[in-house]
Amino acid sequence: MQQSLDSTSQTQTAITDSRQNQRPGGFLEPLMSDFRIICERDPAARSWLEVIFCYPGFHTLSLHRLAHCLHIRKVGFIPRLISHLGRFLTGIEIEPGAEIGKGVFIDHGMGVVIGETAIVGDYALIYQGVTLGGTGKESGKRHPTLGNNVVVGVGAKVLGNIQISEHVRIGVGSIVLRDIPPDSTVVGIPGRIISHKQSKPLSPLEHGKLLDVEAGIIRSLVSRIEKLEQQLQTLKNQHQDEDS
Repeated sequence: MQQSLDSTSQTQTAITDSRQNQRPGGFLEPLMSDFRIICERDPAARSWLEVIFCYPGFHTLSLHRLAHCLHIRKVGFIPRLISHLGRFLTGIEIEPGAEIGKGVFIDHGMGVVIGETAIVGDYALIYQGVTLGGTGKESGKRHPTLGNNVVVGVGAKVLGNIQISEHVRIGVGSIVLRDIPPDSTVVGIPGRIISHKQSKPLSPLEHGKLLDVEAGIIRSLVSRIEKLEQQLQTLKNQHQDEDS
């Protein structure tokens, strides 16, 4: 019950922040945060010119913030056209209704899809091939909500109206279908929580150092099979000795 209340509170906070970003004078502030976070996190960003002209994640977020601003003012057609233009230019599709916090970094970004009712919190890090999608044709809130400082690894899929709480790390290729509590690490298909609150947290860019749960399970199974084969061979030898 407490976790559900916390999730609802975080969702409301994300919505409030997004609406505040659309107030007069509040349009440029999140763009500046997007620009600064790229310079801070990406070692390949050598100059401000590169960030402005050569980063598709920054381009699509700039277009999306304009489209979303028009969308919440009930302007028809144009927001969707801007979204489509952003997809054509960058390979990143963000529906005009999606609410994106400040300081969000979409790294490379090709193939990223963010659905209409998705909410992305501040300072989230999203890699290429990520989908924040729905699971059906229901109306209303049908896409995920990401809290602040969430990292979504390459090719991960987060589906449905679920809450990904703050400081969650989603591993490469994972498929997440249920709520995730704060400070968790999730990997696998379907996504499973493998750790909470690391004593020495990794850098947001070090998502490649997450534990490989499947490999650990396979090693355990191989070890078990080897022991069973040894036991079987021992029984065979004993049986042959008795026959002789």
